[in-house]
Amino acid sequence: MIKEKNTKLYNSVFQILPWVIPTMFMLIWIIVSETGLIPTYLLPHPVEIGKAGYTYIFDNPGEAPFAGRFLNDAGASLIRVGSGFAFAVFFGLPLGIVSGRLSLVRKLMSATINALRAVPGISWLPLAMIWFGIGIKTTIFLVALAAFFPIYLNAAAGARQINPLLLQAGAMMGVNRLRGTFAILLPGAMPQIMTGLRLGLGISWAYLVLGELTGVPNGLGAVIMDARMLGRIDIIVVGIIIIAVIGRASDQLLKTSMRFCFKSARRMS
Repeated sequence: MIKEKNTKLYNSVFQILPWVIPTMFMLIWIIVSETGLIPTYLLPHPVEIGKAGYTYIFDNPGEAPFAGRFLNDAGASLIRVGSGFAFAVFFGLPLGIVSGRLSLVRKLMSATINALRAVPGISWLPLAMIWFGIGIKTTIFLVALAAFFPIYLNAAAGARQINPLLLQAGAMMGVNRLRGTFAILLPGAMPQIMTGLRLGLGISWAYLVLGELTGVPNGLGAVIMDARMLGRIDIIVVGIIIIAVIGRASDQLLKTSMRFCFKSARRMS
């Protein structure tokens, strides 16, 4: 009985833990706003942020500046992030696995990959704008480029740490190379693959904002840029919060999807 009570108490505390830091941050924000320690033109009151967020999400377009733009902006940003991330997974995951297993491929690609990933993302922006112009293509390029490196490197690290004896044992039992990839290699490398995918998705949202600061007409990054031009700090904060919430939701969706598709991902905590 006591053990069951302790287990329930532990589970309740464990469920509350993710909300501790956001709650403390919100309390500090309210105290700072109420006492005037930080001027409202630098950091508006949470109530004002809530009103601006309501207008941005729920009001009819045209009733006020930024009113009703949320669905259009969020849809455009989700398409750009999803497309760029898909390209990064399509190229980064197989190349990483092959590089991790074949030393010849690793030697061939390592110098180029490490040199390219050292280039700051902002450096690619002018070239991308020349190649693709202002719009969705530039943003997708930046997102795909940024997400590629963590996906590739983690997939390579995961594939490289698989014991060759496991693959040899599978071959002795009649498992061909293709089946061994899905039955032995991918499950063994799944922790690193999941880490790379989650890192790549998080970086995708950061580079989305970079791509949308180039003057595109819609998108969550675009609304932040428009708000900066008009001095609307409240809308800037609303945009940041929305990106954080959608980014967190997309991370959860990624983990759920991987666990649904792969048994090895379900075994991960």
